[in-house]
Amino acid sequence: MALDVRVIGPEERDTRTAQTPGLQRFAAVCADKTGSSELWMGYAVLEPGGKTGVHHHGESETAIFVISGVTRWWVGEELDDVREARAGDFVFIPPGIVHWEQNASDTEPVEMIVARSTQEAIVVAVEGHPHRPAHAS
Repeated sequence: MALDVRVIGPEERDTRTAQTPGLQRFAAVCADKTGSSELWMGYAVLEPGGKTGVHHHGESETAIFVISGVTRWWVGEELDDVREARAGDFVFIPPGIVHWEQNASDTEPVEMIVARSTQEAIVVAVEGHPHRPAHAS
């Protein structure tokens, strides 16, 4: 694919990327769509009342911009330390940080732009984490 300036519209976003139960990711800037070799960027939606499984993003640094809604990231050894972000906030998740996410609202979705330092959107499920929440069983 020849590299050129590309515009990726909503209808071109690709769901054939790593997913986490409870959160839907759509790739936009990636090798398949743009020829990107080092950057992955996309859109994610956490449905009203949505919760993810326990996971991490391997070697990838993750940056998130919250477009709408309020989301929580549960982190720490016992997954009991919460970080809350709302529309307009940026979030940084270092490589390998185990976490799970929760939509703070039962009525409004959370919409986010996600960027990764690796071209692939790495998602590693952490099955059997001793402190995983009941919903992740």
